[in-house]
Amino acid sequence: QVQLVESGGGLVQAGGSLGLSCTASGSIFAINDMGWYRQAPGKQRELVAVITNGASTNYADSVKGRFTISRDNAKNTVYLQMNSLKPEDTAVYYCNTKTRWNINYWGQGTQVTVSS
Repeated sequence: QVQLVESGGGLVQAGGSLGLSCTASGSIFAINDMGWYRQAPGKQRELVAVITNGASTNYADSVKGRFTISRDNAKNTVYLQMNSLKPEDTAVYYCNTKTRWNINYWGQGTQVTVSS
């Protein structure tokens, strides 16, 4: 089992910045990928960014150049720095990890609201 605790998020004006963090505990030895997903009202959950154990990253096209995902393996923490935020970035953001057995774990979600 892996437990994920998120922090960050909140309300920001368009063009502003926010940072999210997510710390894993439990069977951390089994964690491979760590990432962030988001779900806006009435929409499906979508990938925002993911980072592998080897620090390879992948981003949704909609956030490329604005968001940066990073990872501190010593702290079992993944970060998402969000710059130049847009109202369409408003969503609940979920931390995700995938273990070596391809089991997914999710955080509780944190609200990000971008006002225009």
